[in-house]
Amino acid sequence: MKLIDGKKISEQLLDEIKSSVQNRIKINLKVPHLAAILVGEDGASKTYVNSKIKACEKVGFKSSLFKYDDSISEIGLISQIKKVNEDKDIDGFIVQLPLPRHIDQDKILYEVNPCKDVDGFHPYNYGKMTLGVDTFLPATPAGIIELIERTEIQTEGKKCLVIGRSQIVGRPISILLSQNKTFGNSTVTLAHSRSVDLKKLCLESDIIISAIGIPEFIKGDMIKEGSSIIDVGITRVKDLSSSKGYKIVGDVDLKSVSSKVGFITPVPGGVGPMTIACLLKNTISCFKRSLQ
Repeated sequence: MKLIDGKKISEQLLDEIKSSVQNRIKINLKVPHLAAILVGEDGASKTYVNSKIKACEKVGFKSSLFKYDDSISEIGLISQIKKVNEDKDIDGFIVQLPLPRHIDQDKILYEVNPCKDVDGFHPYNYGKMTLGVDTFLPATPAGIIELIERTEIQTEGKKCLVIGRSQIVGRPISILLSQNKTFGNSTVTLAHSRSVDLKKLCLESDIIISAIGIPEFIKGDMIKEGSSIIDVGITRVKDLSSSKGYKIVGDVDLKSVSSKVGFITPVPGGVGPMTIACLLKNTISCFKRSLQ
């Protein structure tokens, strides 16, 4: 078993970004500016946004955080998004999800200027991704591709199973891995909650990308010898032996698969750090396009 160190690889990517920014600072040029819109007091969302801000500080980006009470109206939030769209100093921004129930999430994401859409969720960018045209990729799928490339996991001609069909992870990564690109050309199966005989699909697969959010769902008897697994799942489970009272686990039972798996991402420390690094990579792309 070879652990794919997502934290180490993300640091490499961040160092590359930092070097680019420092070169601009040396000659007194503008640096990239990433903004985030946060609605409400959701703990996980606040933690994630703070991680993004710290990453910006690390690489030398300028960052801004716009916080609003969860009572803000849909119209009010759209008005704020339009202000950020029009702010020429801001190169890219995200609207942190989830949003309060009274706000239509899709409607809000459509309001983001596609040229500043570092999350890659706007239909314009999502459509370009589907067509294989250069665009901003959703950060988690982009992070998965970075892990595959930098670990040199061979995908061409391989049977790849994606478990989970969300618009954020499952669907886009299934599209990317099936495209005619260096780290693509896989034969992709997209499984979900209604898929029949998931164990059989797993056993037939050379690569498994799991994003279902069921803790330690994939066991050793479900995988093919030497297969590679990208574990996107992240769940808190009770652990009385921990001072926090819980531990973080993925979709894969690491202990039971360890004797059979080839490559695997740990949880935590696998895909998670790559998501933020790729968000900053998208910001660099926004920034460069704004200079053209």
